[in-house]
Amino acid sequence: MLSGLSRKLYKPWVLLIVTAGYIVGELGHYLIGVTSRATARDLHYGDKACQLNVSSGIGHGESPVACGSVLNQTECAKLHMNGTFYCEWDYNGLGLEYQILAGPSYIAVFTVAGILLGVAADRYNRVTMLGACTLIFSVATILMGAVNHYWELTLLRMVLAFGEAGCNPMAAGILSDLFAEEYRALVMSIFNWGIYGGYGIAFPVGRYVTAANIWGLGWRLSYYAGGVVGLVLALLTYTTLRDPQRQAIGEERNNANGEKITLWQVVSQPRMVLLCLAASIRHMGGLCFAYNCDLYYQTYFPEVDLGWWLFAVTICIGSIGVVAGGVLSDKIVATMGVKSRLAVLALSQLIASPLAFGSVYFEPTGAMISLACSYIFAEMWFGILFAILVEIVPLAVRSTTLGVFLFFMNNIGGNLPVLVEPLSKAIGYRESLWVFYVGAYFLSSILFFFTMFLMEQQPVAKPALEAPPMRPKGVDNTAFEAESSRL
Repeated sequence: MLSGLSRKLYKPWVLLIVTAGYIVGELGHYLIGVTSRATARDLHYGDKACQLNVSSGIGHGESPVACGSVLNQTECAKLHMNGTFYCEWDYNGLGLEYQILAGPSYIAVFTVAGILLGVAADRYNRVTMLGACTLIFSVATILMGAVNHYWELTLLRMVLAFGEAGCNPMAAGILSDLFAEEYRALVMSIFNWGIYGGYGIAFPVGRYVTAANIWGLGWRLSYYAGGVVGLVLALLTYTTLRDPQRQAIGEERNNANGEKITLWQVVSQPRMVLLCLAASIRHMGGLCFAYNCDLYYQTYFPEVDLGWWLFAVTICIGSIGVVAGGVLSDKIVATMGVKSRLAVLALSQLIASPLAFGSVYFEPTGAMISLACSYIFAEMWFGILFAILVEIVPLAVRSTTLGVFLFFMNNIGGNLPVLVEPLSKAIGYRESLWVFYVGAYFLSSILFFFTMFLMEQQPVAKPALEAPPMRPKGVDNTAFEAESSRL
């Protein structure tokens, strides 16, 4: 199949296949947030609550008593309007079990496996490993549609995380070795769009495929369909891609005194610690909204269909934010120094904070407008963060430092959203999102701002004799960008 492709068509083909695989992986990652209510009702996990029965024909604003204001099953069953009972007591898709399923069970495996598979990618054929990883998360996605117990769903989500963990570093390494340096940033931007592609597609797939109940499969068909597409992409990866020659030589870098630069010298700097904390808080806010977005709108506006709106806002506007952040960092801020990068980073998250608040405060129309505006500024963060890290971390330990940075950022930011559940019990679901979603944006802005004043500190070391920088064998610094940009 590959022999019929010209050299010019082969590179775009590789980009298409690895990006499509990334989209399917992210679809499996975020699909649980959209299907959780249907999944919970089938598998019996999480919380039960009094909810509007959409089939009653009575709208959320028409009912004399809001279903959500009733806290027990007996009173819920009594609510009616002109003889029509418009509430139902059933699983709502939320609860501690859901938060564990969405966050910690996935993140725990993803972060550890990402480091291990990244090391393996430096030693073995990346195409073979990428195909194997695509196969693993595709099979896991299909099997998730066939489960009958909560523990099975949790276990398979962990398997999915293991498979997807290897896709980013391997695909990014292949692309960086395949494309010339002048096209690399554009190629990585297209590849990173797979995050928004998978997240955005999860809304219509999870909502409408489930509602259509084709062949009586309901939510299960969403996972079957996504997994089957992944199997096809795994086959295409194996049969049509080849591992390009690694454009690298290994080279140690020492400090000005001839001493070897250590990882601890870099990560123990106050600026690095504060930067990691700020990034972790920002990452928590993005994941908190990603895992609760659809459930929030279904809870507060059950009669309003926002599936296609969320799809459009996420894919279109979110992509604009990612590109805008990259352009701003590369073309404008790069000429002004690291401190100015931090200033723009802090300002973008500060602007995004009140807009994020509007997305979980206003009625549907206002919420969607606020969410779209928020995405433009909020999603700038990673492109600028990556540029900062590349500039302040010495080449000798850059890849290792970025791997450690990622590990802590994903573990802190990925596990803290589980606290939404206990806080929602105390102050309310919407209010808990104000804290962990909106508050995280605002707090990260403050932390990024204070980090700016620590950037007067000089890097740990520069080599006495600076040779032209060359990427060590098999290591791609741009893999960090693909690995970390997850809402």
